[in-house]
Amino acid sequence: MDYKQIIASYADKPGGLIEAFHAVQKEFSYVPVEAVAEAARVFNVPASAAYGVATFYSMFAVESRGKNVIRICESAPCHVAGAADVVAALERELGIRMGESTSDGQFALEYTECVGQCQATPVITINGKPYLDVSPGRIPSILAEYK
Repeated sequence: MDYKQIIASYADKPGGLIEAFHAVQKEFSYVPVEAVAEAARVFNVPASAAYGVATFYSMFAVESRGKNVIRICESAPCHVAGAADVVAALERELGIRMGESTSDGQFALEYTECVGQCQATPVITINGKPYLDVSPGRIPSILAEYK
């Protein structure tokens, strides 16, 4: 399905712009600039307003990124519990740095704010699925689920 079809399917729904961006991102792993322009046309809002929505919310990306989005919480509890060591293990295992995607387009690394799992830190999410009490040694087996 292309982004035009996805956006059109939300055209008559309340809150459709945000829902359309979610659906486009689910399909493409990001919201292409062309899709933002199409959404502006379909929802009859200025392109700047549609782009503002796409860039305001941290769950949306407007640049191409890996299919499996790995986010690590950078809040104080995760930081104290060893998030920096988990970041180093992720970067080492994937061969990329935070904010980058693997060359095969399979993984992207991003920071995020608190994911509400402070009882079991550090926490990472992959495509929204939380992994609790993550240690550097668990990274290879967690990533293996997505390879």
